[in-house]
Amino acid sequence: MKIISMIPARYSASRFPGKLMQDLHGKTVIFRTYEATVATGLFDDVIVVTDSDLIFNEIERNGGKVMMSQKEHASGSDRIAEAVGQLDIDVVVNVQGDEPFTDTQSLSKLIEVFKEDDKKEVDLASLMVHIEDEKEINNPNTVKVVIDQSNFALYFSRSPIPYPRDKEVDVKYYKHKGVYAFRKQALLDFSRLPMMTLEASEKLEQLRYLEYGKRIKMVETDVQGVEIDTPEDLERAKKLWK
Repeated sequence: MKIISMIPARYSASRFPGKLMQDLHGKTVIFRTYEATVATGLFDDVIVVTDSDLIFNEIERNGGKVMMSQKEHASGSDRIAEAVGQLDIDVVVNVQGDEPFTDTQSLSKLIEVFKEDDKKEVDLASLMVHIEDEKEINNPNTVKVVIDQSNFALYFSRSPIPYPRDKEVDVKYYKHKGVYAFRKQALLDFSRLPMMTLEASEKLEQLRYLEYGKRIKMVETDVQGVEIDTPEDLERAKKLWK
C-alpha cells in the first residue's frame, strides 16, 4: 500500500493572511509543518501543494518537495485532488499547513485504519479530540463531530452536537481535527461532486462526503497541538515550541 502525505497551503487566509509564512523560531510555519510530517517516517512521500509563489519558493529553497496548484479551489480536498490525479498511490493523508505540531502517534492511527480495512469499507479517516470546556463546545470555530458505535461519523457541526436537552445524560463532546486520510478514489469523487446544502450551510467540506454516502472513520487522539488560525495562536505556538 503506497501512502503519501500532502499539505495544502494557501497564502491567503481570512482570519490571518500570510500565516503560513510567519516565523516560528527561525523557520516559517509551513516549513515547520513540512518538517514535522517528514519526521514521522510514515510516508512514502511528503509534498506541499500551494497556489502561492512565496510558499513554493520557501519549500523548494529549503530542500522540500512542493507542487504548484494550477486552479482556484474552494477547499483543501479539491486542491489535493488536482495533485493526486496522476499519482500512483492508494492513500493520501492531508496534513493542514498550519499544524506544525503534527505528531507521529495520531497519523499512525489514521494509517492503521486502512491497513486493517480488508473489506474497504472506509472511504476516509479523520481525527477527533475529547473536549469538556463549555466555551470550546459552544464556539462555532470549533467543529464538533458525533459518531456511531463503530466510530463512523454521523454528522459534523459548528453547533454543539448533540444538543444537551436532558442535562442528566452523560454526553461526550468531540472536536474534529482537520487531518484526513483518503482513499484516492474518494478524493477524486469529492472533487467531481457539487456542493450540497449541508456543506453550504455549515461551510464544512467533510459534510459533502457524508451527503454523498461516503464513510468517515473517526480516530480519537489526545494530542491537542496548536492550529494557527489567528495571531494569538501563533504566540501560543511560539511559547509551546520552547
